Order: sequence, then C-alpha cells, then structure tokens
Amino acid sequence: MASVDTPETNKRFAESLGVDYPILSDPSRKVASAYGVAREGELAARWTFYIGRDGKILYIDKQVSPSTHGQAIAGKLAELGVTRRGRTR
Repeated sequence: MASVDTPETNKRFAESLGVDYPILSDPSRKVASAYGVAREGELAARWTFYIGRDGKILYIDKQVSPSTHGQAIAGKLAELGVTRRGRTR
C-alpha cells in the first residue's frame, strides 16, 4: 500500500485498521508520479497494482471502489495464483 500522506499519518491509519503490513509514505509524490497516479493538487488516483515476486506488474485495477475493494483484491490474488496466508494475531 502506498499513500502521499506523511509517515506519521500512515502509521496512525495502519494502527486504526490493525494492518500487519507497511504503508509506503510518498509525500513528495515521486512514486505516485512513477506509477502514473499523481494528480496535480489532488490526492493520488486510487489504483491497485498487483506486482509479482520478480517485480513485474501483473495487473492494474483502475476501478477501485473502497466499499468492495477488499473482496476484489482477494479474488484477483486468487486468480493470479497468490497463496493465501493465515492471520497472525
């Protein structure tokens, strides 16, 4: 996950959701620009990039709906053959 927010804002966000993965902070928008999602004066476009272990982009979802995207991600990962990992809490 990546965001153009500060590391402090992303840390609070991650803690509020209880996520167990890091969130890339990109306040300079360099990464957002490299991926083509930076928009002038706005938040970055909400796209999901599925990246293989070899670093190659496997799929880009440009139709992200926050209310259903968790299920969409799980479905796409299964379609791409990504092994599901167990939750550790």
